[in-house]
Amino acid sequence: MPNIIKDGAIVADSYQVIVEAGSLPNNDIIVSLDIWLSQKEAVLAHPYKKGVMLKPDQHPEAIIESLTQLDIIALDFPAFADGRGYSYAVLLRQRYGFTGELRATGDVFKDNLFYLKRCGFNSFAVRADKDLQVSLQGLTDFSEVYQASIDQNQPLYRRRFA
Repeated sequence: MPNIIKDGAIVADSYQVIVEAGSLPNNDIIVSLDIWLSQKEAVLAHPYKKGVMLKPDQHPEAIIESLTQLDIIALDFPAFADGRGYSYAVLLRQRYGFTGELRATGDVFKDNLFYLKRCGFNSFAVRADKDLQVSLQGLTDFSEVYQASIDQNQPLYRRRFA
């Protein structure tokens, strides 16, 4: 079982990612959007934790009617330069009110963890070629933030004069 960073700590990942249709394993699962759309009832009936993985070209609107039934949403970052997952995370947290685990997967490493956290991510499947202990330090790269975001709802100037 691989490890991930979740809520500021390195933990074992209990989820298995399912990308091909078939029977569901007896453990926590994250299914692709295609499987979700074709086997939604079976996934919802699964007795373990369940979630959906979205690729950058798959908008969260495809799953908003079921957000309360999902334990996790994983957003894939196939390349460092693709920032759509940041926007999707903010939409899921602010507009759609998703409160479950929000995971960044794919091209995820130390230098972008702080910014991913600001947008609402609370778990990170760091690239296999990166050291998790070193990557964990990326969550605390900066001691203060100026702008408001998901993790800090007031800008610095309002906090200073409050």
